[in-house]
Amino acid sequence: MDLAFLWKTFLTLIEGVPLLLELAGLSLAAGAVFALLLATMRLSGVAVLDWTAQAYIFVFRGTPLLVQIFLIYYGLGQFRPALQDIGIWWFFREPFYCAVFALTLNTAAYSAEIIRGGLLSVPHGQIEAAKACGMSRAMRFRRITLPIAIRQALPAYGNEIILMVKATSLASVITLMEVTGLAHRTIAQTFRAVEVFVVAGAIYLFINFVVTRAILYLEWRLSPHLRRPPEAEPVMKPAPAHARGA
Repeated sequence: MDLAFLWKTFLTLIEGVPLLLELAGLSLAAGAVFALLLATMRLSGVAVLDWTAQAYIFVFRGTPLLVQIFLIYYGLGQFRPALQDIGIWWFFREPFYCAVFALTLNTAAYSAEIIRGGLLSVPHGQIEAAKACGMSRAMRFRRITLPIAIRQALPAYGNEIILMVKATSLASVITLMEVTGLAHRTIAQTFRAVEVFVVAGAIYLFINFVVTRAILYLEWRLSPHLRRPPEAEPVMKPAPAHARGA
């Protein structure tokens, strides 16, 4: 094993980590807001909003992310005159913005169903108790429904975060030089695919290890009722009279 080459490859690929984290962070943040909107539409009870959200989720969950990236980056480029007329060509001509846009739309579809499941899992009794305390609808959602829903949805959403970190590797197909893009370039220069991909996989593995530890810690912080209470100190019983020499 050529350790010198592995170390040199690591130093090359690690330069793509900031772009990887930027893609994942922006996509997850924007996707979470959009997903909350979609989940609210699904639970609104208004048929038109529910069907619209269902159609969106079906389309983006039923098609590959790679196809979505190609359609946004290469497909919308064919409508350049129209996009220039409405003043948004500056957005769709940049591969970075196109990648963030595609990742956001994709993660929103998956996250919406996760959030919807979390909202439906809130115990009805706690909602009734909040009503009995005189809380308004908005206050109940902010103080009761949303925190409980987040806690219930966190394990599934943690998987979505990990999937998005790995999905950023697809951004390399539209010329973005994140970890996978740099790996492809290194392989083209050295023809040593195994060593390069082993290093790239190790970088993704370490990032996702940190993500899983952070999610587990957040779950632990949000679930005080599931933690074992501290053990009470044993009560010191007085010694019998004969033991004290009485």
